Amino acid sequence: MTDDRDYFERLVDRNALETYLADRLGAVEEYAVRHHAAGHSNETLFVTWGDRELVVRRPPPGETADTAHDVLREYRVMDALQDTAVPLPGTVLACEDRGVLGSDFYVMERVEGDVLRESEPDRFGTADARRCVGEQLVDTLAAIHAVDYEAVGLGEFGRPAGYTERQVERWTKQLDWAFGRTADERAVPELREVGDWLADECPSDHERALVHGDYKLDNVLFAPGTPPELAAVFDWEMATLGDPLADLGWMLSYWRDPDDPDPATPDLTATFMEAEGYPTRRELVARYERATGIEYENDRFYRALAVYKLAALGEMFYRRYLEGNSDDPLYPKMEQRVPDLAERAKRIIDGDEPL
Repeated sequence: MTDDRDYFERLVDRNALETYLADRLGAVEEYAVRHHAAGHSNETLFVTWGDRELVVRRPPPGETADTAHDVLREYRVMDALQDTAVPLPGTVLACEDRGVLGSDFYVMERVEGDVLRESEPDRFGTADARRCVGEQLVDTLAAIHAVDYEAVGLGEFGRPAGYTERQVERWTKQLDWAFGRTADERAVPELREVGDWLADECPSDHERALVHGDYKLDNVLFAPGTPPELAAVFDWEMATLGDPLADLGWMLSYWRDPDDPDPATPDLTATFMEAEGYPTRRELVARYERATGIEYENDRFYRALAVYKLAALGEMFYRRYLEGNSDDPLYPKMEQRVPDLAERAKRIIDGDEPL
């Protein structure tokens, strides 16, 4: 359970949740809830319900930006994908009654295994296992993009035409909002240059697919044991219909090659995939192209867009810190991390950080 008892009590009314679950799943003798303090967006609660291990996902308390923390949208896409080749936790319940926890929330089955966030598990410390991790990561992304979104009921889930252009516009607006406060502390003119370049270089047309929106190594889980088996994809809150190469560029922006410069955001960037055996970015791209038949064109655009989006998120974090709206220790670090990200985006654009 989280050390911050007051925050935990803002996240969950244990009695109200117990009543809700009992009404729908049947009463049990064993019931426990604990806060899984990971990530910087939606909140995760682990729930023991009799002999079942469940997960509750809800927005942070006090949030009003529903579009930024739309957990029911996350539930909808996961529920629609249950019978596809995409590995997912089983969906259980979705609740729109904010009288239970003070927000929308949903319940899913808990999947056991490891998220490779800061390091690899010892059992993956071989060249064969490492290659398998990279291959399964990109194969699963290909499976997401191969989903017939009309057939699974997601035909109205987004507007795929013009997705990439809207991404540039959206994140530029987010930056403008953040700069409205953060510019009083320090300016990041390089991000303006990056945004202008992205607007000029944005592809006029693109493939259309279901996109995850935040697909990277620490948003998937590998089952216990060996060889590595990718067992679940998490964090679907940004999912929509759009440009699959935006997903690929985002994934690649987090993947490290051995000769890469030091990461601009060491707090958010694992480096263990620099070890011998992990596929390179070029090898991941080649495997994706073979699996999907989609050619990865405009690499500089898609990876620069990924870094631009991360910089915009960081600047929003920094504004919230300056306004006293977060105690996340990551947020004040964005004073320097965002300028570092701007420099990284420029390196990608200039060809100094190649694929």
